[in-house]
Amino acid sequence: MRTSENSADLVAAEDVLLFANAAITATGQREFRSGALDQQLSLDFLHTYVRVNYRRLYAASLALDINDHNAARIVLGLLATAGEASAEERRTEGRLIAARLARLPPQRVYRLFGEVRRAGINNRRTRAIMRDWLAARPDLGHDAVKYRSGVKTAARHVHLRCPQGAEPLAEVGAFLFRPGKLPRYEHPLLDAWRRAHYEQGAVAELPFTVAEGFAARHGMKREVFLKRAAPRMTRLERLRTHAVTQRPDVDLAAMPLTRLALYVLALPFEQRAARRTELTGALRTAARRAAGKHAGSWGRVHAVLDDSFSSSGSGQKRRRPLAVALACHHLLEVLAAPGAYRGLWTSGRGDALLVRPWGPTPLGMRVLDALEPGPGGAEPDRLVIVSDGWDNAPAGLAGEVLRVWRARLDPGRRTAVVHVNPVYDADGFDVRRLAAGVPTAGIRDAEDLPALVEIARFAEGRTGAAELHAYLDRRVALFLGEKDTEKETENETEKGTMS
Repeated sequence: MRTSENSADLVAAEDVLLFANAAITATGQREFRSGALDQQLSLDFLHTYVRVNYRRLYAASLALDINDHNAARIVLGLLATAGEASAEERRTEGRLIAARLARLPPQRVYRLFGEVRRAGINNRRTRAIMRDWLAARPDLGHDAVKYRSGVKTAARHVHLRCPQGAEPLAEVGAFLFRPGKLPRYEHPLLDAWRRAHYEQGAVAELPFTVAEGFAARHGMKREVFLKRAAPRMTRLERLRTHAVTQRPDVDLAAMPLTRLALYVLALPFEQRAARRTELTGALRTAARRAAGKHAGSWGRVHAVLDDSFSSSGSGQKRRRPLAVALACHHLLEVLAAPGAYRGLWTSGRGDALLVRPWGPTPLGMRVLDALEPGPGGAEPDRLVIVSDGWDNAPAGLAGEVLRVWRARLDPGRRTAVVHVNPVYDADGFDVRRLAAGVPTAGIRDAEDLPALVEIARFAEGRTGAAELHAYLDRRVALFLGEKDTEKETENETEKGTMS
């Protein structure tokens, strides 16, 4: 009996790890080797399977570093199936949902509320969660201007009371449901929106994404509009329009590391070379900030970084795998002891700033090079492989090299090996692995690398299901105990296709 229970625990642990990898990497969008429909069908199955069989662990995954797309899907699934949970489970789920919603970008939450309404989910707990989230918004008038349809849908669904009179909520109600009834608004953004219909000067007072529509309506030149709107832009908006405005106040080093890597890879080679000092300095600064307390603690680190043609991603996730590899390159340099890092690109390039998606994926050859002792004849303490796992030059060599290395040359595990994969394999319901004995974790943003390495050790098979459940319990306790105020202001302008 005990053996069967242990087997069931191991199966549950494997299923949870598989789901965690999918929830971190998959967004339902097209990848290099699979279409959007394949991705969506694969995710649909995984979400249903884990929610039905491991509901507590399904809810607990909200405390992990999963992407926003899957976090919203988990919330929707839990709200839609509240009748399948016990009273205690519903209380815990409510706290997890509230904490996760506070961290999601507002446009993502408003879109989720729209899905809740279309699905007809209108129980008391759902309405309470939506009301609490709306009540916690710092400026509902700002949301009403920027996310008008989302606020309107949410207000209708929860029967939000908008009293008459001069109260702020009354003005928002009039703005949403009785437009044109008030001659003016006390709220500055609401009144700027009213005046922007006929006054160009009011356009620059609005949030950037709203102002763009009015600028086009008034026929304003793009350059003139961007210069006027610049003081109200967030850092991400300044970054997106930097090529046009050339404003000197764009602080690249303040950007999140992976997003900065995406920006760098979008630049032509000539600009990258001309701005080498600026771009490299910004990447290293962002990497030091992302490493935090882990900086210099990983000892000797060798990395194999995939810049093969498949790292170009897809039309929806352009250059995303390569950007993750570039960001990991700079982060690993900071995590390693000073002067103890060595990064090897599959293409053989030595200039990280000028990498581009090109050629096959000779992971096996690069793994052989990475396992070579470094300066002084010292073996690496860690080998990190950042790749989609499609080892094809020759096929399967990387897995065989790692198997022989572990069995014959390093049975004592002096070198810790981990594979992080930024691409979800829809056919395998997981990220593609190099070898059975190599711990593999999905990765969305390079900033999550230290936490993902901790998760990957559970996939190695040397820890049991009890340790995994204890780890999830710690993450949930930490997640619910934190002040959910760390989300950057860039979330206010994030586009709907971002995950």
